[in-house]
Amino acid sequence: MSGPWSDYADVFLRAVGFGSLVLLGIPLVVAPLAWARVLRWRVPDEPDLAVYFGRCLGAIIAVLAVAAFVAAASPAIQPFFFGIIIAGFGLMVAVHAWGAMRRIQPRTESLETFAWLLLLIVALLCFPTG
Repeated sequence: MSGPWSDYADVFLRAVGFGSLVLLGIPLVVAPLAWARVLRWRVPDEPDLAVYFGRCLGAIIAVLAVAAFVAAASPAIQPFFFGIIIAGFGLMVAVHAWGAMRRIQPRTESLETFAWLLLLIVALLCFPTG
């Protein structure tokens, strides 16, 4: 399988890497509750668990963001890495849609479903030739 925009696989990976690092990874590692407030989450009275999970998630996102830069420079591993991010984007669509249907998240998170869906579609269009 190869997407019609496969020539831009490396550009897409660099953009995803940069965006993930700047918008998600670093903010979650450094200030997870501030990041949550921006997205209109209510911060719990005992925030230690939320901070812990936010930092853990931020660390994983940061690692994947750096891996996106590595994959962008190595066409041989791009199909494998695209498989990872396509699965991740698909699961993020499901998680956010589930939260929206149950009305258990801020509207900002529900709207984010469409951003994840757009990333999923563009990733499929940019899937590199194997």
